[in-house]
Amino acid sequence: MAPQFVRPPRLAPGSRVAALSLSSGFVTEVMGRYRAGVRQVAAEFGWEIVPAPNALRGPEYLDRHPQARADDLHWALRSSDIHGMVSIIGGDDSVRLLPFLDPRLIRQHPKAFLGYSDSTVTLTQFLRAGVMAYHGPSLLTDLAENGGLHPFVVAGLRRALVEEPRPFDLAPAPGWTAGGPDWADEHLQEVPRTFQPGGGWVWLQGEAVAEGHLIGGCLEVLDMLCGTPGWPAPELWRGAVLALETSNDVPPPRQVGYWLRNYAAQGILGEAAGLLLARPRGYTPEMTQDLYGWVRRVLAEAGRGEMPVVANVDFGHTSPQLTLPLGGRARLDPLAGRVTVAP
Repeated sequence: MAPQFVRPPRLAPGSRVAALSLSSGFVTEVMGRYRAGVRQVAAEFGWEIVPAPNALRGPEYLDRHPQARADDLHWALRSSDIHGMVSIIGGDDSVRLLPFLDPRLIRQHPKAFLGYSDSTVTLTQFLRAGVMAYHGPSLLTDLAENGGLHPFVVAGLRRALVEEPRPFDLAPAPGWTAGGPDWADEHLQEVPRTFQPGGGWVWLQGEAVAEGHLIGGCLEVLDMLCGTPGWPAPELWRGAVLALETSNDVPPPRQVGYWLRNYAAQGILGEAAGLLLARPRGYTPEMTQDLYGWVRRVLAEAGRGEMPVVANVDFGHTSPQLTLPLGGRARLDPLAGRVTVAP
């Protein structure tokens, strides 16, 4: 039987959304960028961004006190006047929060949580608690986009978090970028970035339609999580559509292959329904082709040469990015070139 997930209440104009620094206190170094994200979210969605009690205390304090970061998540869950949560920015150590997290609170107070990168740790704990979570922009990235929110990001957030839940088709972004100006230079905040043509998706293999619940996140962070008490039980992976991305650490394609071999050894690839592979950050065209080769190779080794795989999808460490409802259903139709998601 497929796992069932609670859908958090939708967000609406007037919703109060807690800004959380679960991964890093870097925000205090770019407060102009933070204020831009708060303004743009309010203007587009009508949400009020409310910093959690420890969210703006800076990197030195938050690095020394992982429990304070976990306390912020608990505060947001318990507070009746907080309706959702957004990660301010990623990092590399929210796995340190695991001993302090109370997953019962996630189940008792299901609320929308939005983030990516190192937020993969928290997103995964929501799924382990049986609550959907949202892999998408953080406050300092796409929500504080230079010159205003990108329409592609706005549309994705509305479908996943705001509008009446109904299936929708994902689509490639018309353009993308991974670079940008110095966030500390507030004079550049209103200067739009230049986006290059998107190039569309790449279907690597598979012909049959496949469907399953979405699970995944940043591969480097999942690697840190593997083997800890926060790692999902086998039944949570069973029948899933994996949504996997790489970070600005730019892991070599062979390393991605090694991680996928680990998933094969765990039985995850053998029971997966399909794979969404994000546009890799920082890769040359040659590295991208090498990555595709490694993915096909490992899946063939696992006896999954028929499993649908679509690559170059706009989520994770790319802009603009989609919002994926983890725990929601995804349907991959390779011959039609469609990916349909039920939030």
